[in-house]
Amino acid sequence: MKFAERLHAALINAGYEPRPSVLEREFNLRYWGKPLTLHAVRRWLRGEALPTEDKMLVLAQWLRIDPQTLRFGDEVPERIGREIDQLSALAHHERETLEAFLKLSQPRRRLVSEIILTFVQAEASQS
Repeated sequence: MKFAERLHAALINAGYEPRPSVLEREFNLRYWGKPLTLHAVRRWLRGEALPTEDKMLVLAQWLRIDPQTLRFGDEVPERIGREIDQLSALAHHERETLEAFLKLSQPRRRLVSEIILTFVQAEASQS
């Protein structure tokens, strides 16, 4: 549904009516692959389906919006930026520990994760 809302807003911002017939016509003028049906674009506008990556790129270029923003919204790049900031703020030994953790096999990672979560729960119950 959120993609459909972003698609509606992008169409309006680009000066188009957010109607299936408009989207079908304008999209097919720009898309080099098999033309889309009215039913397919209607599903996009209703939030019932997402376009494939190639179609998302055409939509983004046409509507002059970042494809990642069209698909995921603004919150994803912001969240990724916050996570990168958090990782860069780690002390050297903490980064080394994380790098070592990532070198472990999947079963050992799961075990270490469970141990850490147990410590976190114990810490929270003491507070």
